[in-house]
Amino acid sequence: MELSQKQPGPASGSPLPAPSRTPTPAWAAADDSVSASIGGLQEYYYDLCMEKSQEIKPFILQILQEVDKEIEKGSVGITLNIAGNSRSVSGERVTGEDFWILCRVLKNNSYINGLDVRYNLLSDVGAYYAAKLLQKQQNLIYLNLMFNDIGPEGGELIAKALHKNRTLKHLRMTGNKIENKGGMFFAAMLQINSSLEKLDLGDCDLGMPSVIAFATVLTQNQTIKGLNLNRPILYGEQEESTVHLGHMLKENQCLVELHMCKHDIKNCGMKQLCDALHLNRSLQYLDVSWLSVVSNNIEGKGLVALSQSMKTNPTLSHIYIWGNKFDEATCVAYSDLIHTGRLKSDNTDVEPFVVDGHVYLAEVSNGLKRHYYWTPGYGEACSPSSNAGFSLAPVGQHL
Repeated sequence: MELSQKQPGPASGSPLPAPSRTPTPAWAAADDSVSASIGGLQEYYYDLCMEKSQEIKPFILQILQEVDKEIEKGSVGITLNIAGNSRSVSGERVTGEDFWILCRVLKNNSYINGLDVRYNLLSDVGAYYAAKLLQKQQNLIYLNLMFNDIGPEGGELIAKALHKNRTLKHLRMTGNKIENKGGMFFAAMLQINSSLEKLDLGDCDLGMPSVIAFATVLTQNQTIKGLNLNRPILYGEQEESTVHLGHMLKENQCLVELHMCKHDIKNCGMKQLCDALHLNRSLQYLDVSWLSVVSNNIEGKGLVALSQSMKTNPTLSHIYIWGNKFDEATCVAYSDLIHTGRLKSDNTDVEPFVVDGHVYLAEVSNGLKRHYYWTPGYGEACSPSSNAGFSLAPVGQHL
């Protein structure tokens, strides 16, 4: 269950009434977890802000009030949604100091197992408290910190907190510029952590060494099902990272989804990946269900080779290729895959059409996570064809 703000709160300058109170037994007064559940999250947040001389945010109060109502109904497995890009939160943002109070409120709460604070202003200050939360909260399985201005130091704190955490299943760090330094700490964490199943480090400015480190670690890690390494900062023409990721796919027996958009993959790198996919056909339990190569630099031969891998690898089911360089051989190859039924039209982002006897490919609005960064203003937000990645490896909320 996911909860978010539904109505605007009082103006920021208006006096805030204290939440209605439920009497708390004297024996429970010193226990954070008991006071948070008996007195209510809204009341506990209000009291902590008053005690710590912290500004009380009306929109946070209102969201916590909605959570309290769901808890009273007996709901469990609640995802607390305080996303800064929500249409219902007009211009309001959670800061690192706000997050400090929220973490105090949530640290022992057994009803909430997901926290979505994307597009806020946490910075490395908030990352420090997120790390503390991961060390103390034993129920959290989903944490979304994407686009919160977290840097390498904050990334290090969160990665180290996951050394001992055994409950978190999905972490989204998308858009936080943790750079190569932060990426190396996350790669090292995967050598120790055996519970995390999905890790999103897309648009984090990872460097070549950290991408190679992930490829190396994943030859041994057998719990990660999904990994997003989109848009690293890579230099050179040797496609070294792609070679290592190809080798990893030959060895890894768990990975279900791998994001490699904007790796500047060329034909040589594509051949490395296809060689790995050919080997996967003998490992029936290795379910590399899809591979996204959108917006790389792959030309005809590489794309045709990828199409051929679908004929020899029975587990490869989703291919997204738009943004690469199509020649007629590529268009014919993918047209044949679609028309024969080997590649379902909902499982790719291209559609063939014919003009004057020549086959071309047009883009269609399908994708692994088309609505990963935003929610459409109309229509279905989580349609299977537009967000196939959510159903391929279902771990935690929307995973």
